Amino acid sequence: MLSLEMMSRTQAPSQAEQDRWDAVRRRDPAADGAFYYAVRTTGVYCRPSCGARLPKRENVAFYATCAEAERAGFRPCRRCCPDEPSLHERHARAVREACRRIEAAEEVPSLDTLARSAGMSAYHFHRVFKAICGVTPKRYAEACRARRLRGELAQRETVTEAIYGAGFNSNGRFYAASSELLGMTASQFRAGGKGAEIRFALGECWLGSILVAATRRGVCAIEFGDDPEKVVRNFQDRFPHAKLIGGDKEFEAQVARIIGFVERPARGFELPLDIRGTAFQQRVWDAISAIPAGSTATYSDLARKIGAPKSVRAVASACASNAIAVVIPCHRVVRTDGSLSGYRWGVERKRALLDREKAA
Repeated sequence: MLSLEMMSRTQAPSQAEQDRWDAVRRRDPAADGAFYYAVRTTGVYCRPSCGARLPKRENVAFYATCAEAERAGFRPCRRCCPDEPSLHERHARAVREACRRIEAAEEVPSLDTLARSAGMSAYHFHRVFKAICGVTPKRYAEACRARRLRGELAQRETVTEAIYGAGFNSNGRFYAASSELLGMTASQFRAGGKGAEIRFALGECWLGSILVAATRRGVCAIEFGDDPEKVVRNFQDRFPHAKLIGGDKEFEAQVARIIGFVERPARGFELPLDIRGTAFQQRVWDAISAIPAGSTATYSDLARKIGAPKSVRAVASACASNAIAVVIPCHRVVRTDGSLSGYRWGVERKRALLDREKAA
């Protein structure tokens, strides 16, 4: 015969069931597909996000799949249609198709064309695309074209061949866009940045030596190190043929503002940035930038936030590619168990940044 203590343990819901019930009460769309809940009094099963009236907890059972719920005798809810693709899944599928069209097109499709293919208005499609990708269709197309352009310039023998290989139908259109896509002219890019001007300055902060660099478009690098000379050498190796200019008083004033931001990140960063990366990297960096000071997120959290839950390793790689420390706060990204993983500027700096932010 079971003791009262054993009976209470047997009847008490597991933590997993409690988490599921909490998701149902929140009508959490992030839980859709992870499980389904069935209501014994109505005989139907639903998605966690279903907008139907909340049932009593004692009438609810949980199932991992639709098939399991139906084998138990429940039928799908007519309101949330759990046996059909969710609205988010349909949107994600439409956005994936739009991304493939953008990547494959010689001429970037217009917003209206992409929206019609997705069966949405241009306004709604624009919102859905940005919500899932983290960037607008135009920005995604620019990143794709920039990536294609860099590849063509590296492979082709002449700039003219690269122009048409990257999908530009005329030299005029190419030269109008190339500076924004590459941050420099095509000739400068092929020559390893030759002639491109990058201002930089070294300073000291509580994390050690700090190097700040900026193009005409904005801040392009914030890096830390223990050895000032090594920090400068590493930076020069990234732009072997660029024209590196020591900062004047105006630029040094910007560096002072950046050091102030490093001291107190919660104040916010207001200087323009010059961030170059793939569309995926930009999505990750945008998601990282949304993590508040004093908080952390896991690589899995970021992957789900950008609509690519299976791309955890790619998210980690994008974090490692970030060249703008603290402003794009990749130090706030941790492992699933909360432990600190690698950090471009050292795990000890990562720990120090997190400790300082939490204390503030």
